[in-house]
Amino acid sequence: MSVIDFSQLLRLVAPEAILVIAALLVLTIDLMVIRKSTIRSRFLAGVSLASIGCAASIYWIGTASRPATFLGGMLVTMPLTNLVQIALIALAILTLWITADSTFTEHVGEYILLVLFATSGMMFLVASQNILLIFIALELLSLSLYALAAFNKKSPRSAEGGLKYFLFGGMSAAFLLFGFSLFYGMSGSTNLAEIAIAVGGSPLDPLALVAIVMTAAGLGFKVAAVPFHLWAPDVYEGAPAQSAAFIASSSKVASFFILAQVILIGLAGAGGHAGWSSHRPGWLPVIEVMAAASMVLGNLAAIVQTSVRRLLAYSAIGHAGYMLLGILPQSRQGLSALLFYVTTYALTTIGAFAVVSVVEEKCGEDKLANFAGLSRRAPLLSICMMIFLLSLAGVPPLVGFFGKFYLFASALSGGSGMRDMLWLVVLAIAMSAVSLYYYLQVLKRIYVATPIEGSGAIRVPGITQFVTCLLAVLVLALGCAPQLLLALIQGAMQ
Repeated sequence: MSVIDFSQLLRLVAPEAILVIAALLVLTIDLMVIRKSTIRSRFLAGVSLASIGCAASIYWIGTASRPATFLGGMLVTMPLTNLVQIALIALAILTLWITADSTFTEHVGEYILLVLFATSGMMFLVASQNILLIFIALELLSLSLYALAAFNKKSPRSAEGGLKYFLFGGMSAAFLLFGFSLFYGMSGSTNLAEIAIAVGGSPLDPLALVAIVMTAAGLGFKVAAVPFHLWAPDVYEGAPAQSAAFIASSSKVASFFILAQVILIGLAGAGGHAGWSSHRPGWLPVIEVMAAASMVLGNLAAIVQTSVRRLLAYSAIGHAGYMLLGILPQSRQGLSALLFYVTTYALTTIGAFAVVSVVEEKCGEDKLANFAGLSRRAPLLSICMMIFLLSLAGVPPLVGFFGKFYLFASALSGGSGMRDMLWLVVLAIAMSAVSLYYYLQVLKRIYVATPIEGSGAIRVPGITQFVTCLLAVLVLALGCAPQLLLALIQGAMQ
């Protein structure tokens, strides 16, 4: 029996420990020191303290992140996981700062604590290649997100969204745990690499096929892929806008990364073949069907939405279909394209929800009609929203265009087998054209429609305006110079 090196363990979990300590500190100070101050002041103080904790975590990752493995893959530190963890912390900071001007809750400390707990769960998630810790980290993340979705106690929709999220999440956790238990039974190990040795082979064991489907169902829920997407529209619409932004951004990055880890490492020899001429059972046909269904349903359903939040939810389902294309090539290029796309998508989505939160606070709802004439009521905010929506549609020179181009190109670069996937890439391009239509419908309201009678100028809080403009600049800059981020991802993958 190997001796556990606790000094190595403490070094590996130090960033997550810093976040947990920062969360508890924010909660303690909120309850004992600043409870009597205004909600906005408490948010500002809490966000500032939490940001300091996040910065300390990033500093630790940057200075003490030597490659290391603990207990055979239970915790893994390498340049790629470090980069993803830094991205998750940065997204958490952005989410906290767009929350700083909010007044939707009096429980400031609890809200920030849940955001930081969820971030620490995501950091554990991406740093593990062991299905036991993966499941535990997913549950820590999920429980925090359920509470964040239902955090606005004044809104029945928030309670409804949180309850649906919890019920669907509990069901998906059961599927995932059952799938993982089958993998463990077949391999006698919880390590992904050892599972790959036991599961791989041709033809696949029928039990392995059941485990693949169950695991795809559990992780498909986390990324909101069809047919495991039913929670997304209600949660995106009902949750506080800041919580919805966090669910749509940070959790998406972590979930897609761990989905890629499980498939590309744990199921490396169980891909099968998804071509029309030589179909073989495996995870490739499952992911292919999920990708196609997500792109079609997400984009077509978004056309008829009158709520901008629900539109973004169905758009997220469509984008999940695009992102699944990055897993199909089973290559470094595909994985780097996926990480680039999901990270830039997260930045864009936080910006879009920041704009929605401002309009919602002014008008009370996120209906398309409330965006009428926004360009005359909040010109700078309208420009930012235009950048975010056109980037989501994949219009050059914004980062969404390069992300889609790189993702689609990587899907066709996997040799002769991937030529059978040409139809999937053509479908993705067609659905991108469809998405442009409904994004332009929002911009039409903003720039062409006449403002609602009696609606005046919208005062945008300073911090929200700064963060929104910063995100818009990042979306534009990364579109013009995508190598700034792509070089970091490819360098970490070496």
